[in-house]
Amino acid sequence: MVNTQKIVEVLLYTREIIEENKLYLTELDAAIGDGDHGINMAKGFNAAKEKIESSEFDNPGALLKSVGMALISKVGGASGPLYGTMFLNAGKIIGDKEEIDVKDLVEMLDSGLEGVKMRGKANLGDKTMIDSIEPSIEAMRASIEAGDDYKVTLEKAVEAATKGVAYTETIAAKKGRAAYLGDRSIGHKDPGAESFRFIIKSISDSFQ
Repeated sequence: MVNTQKIVEVLLYTREIIEENKLYLTELDAAIGDGDHGINMAKGFNAAKEKIESSEFDNPGALLKSVGMALISKVGGASGPLYGTMFLNAGKIIGDKEEIDVKDLVEMLDSGLEGVKMRGKANLGDKTMIDSIEPSIEAMRASIEAGDDYKVTLEKAVEAATKGVAYTETIAAKKGRAAYLGDRSIGHKDPGAESFRFIIKSISDSFQ
């Protein structure tokens, strides 16, 4: 079981990883989008860091909802509202629980995914962040059903996200600015799918 303090540690580590990779994510976005995804993600997670360090939270849900609001208010483009919605939904679904486990994480991600789909009007195969989020959730569910421990389950989530990112490189974009490129978007990874891979990998690495 994981408490609020551990989630704070995971989020701050995730911020470090996003910050370290912001130029790479921005380069990915420059090829098919606005060229600001990495910079915006770093800005959002830095805002979340400030919020985390200046506040106290009664439970994980309150923490995640606060991070979601920071992302929505500070991140430009599509990624802020999408990731913000994801964190808000994750916080809402666990309610006032003081500790969460890997099964809760699956429910949090699933609720977050539904929010992303609703807000972004996108689905699997549209060359978006969904192409790494949804396979991760499915891999985690299968791993839990197989009786794997939480470390293995998180590793499988990362593997699925990595495959999802690779998949985006083989398809044409159907949503966002990249959709205007049509088949010219083939051969490029979706930056949103890659940023989610960094997030789920950060979570996994924090528990290995």
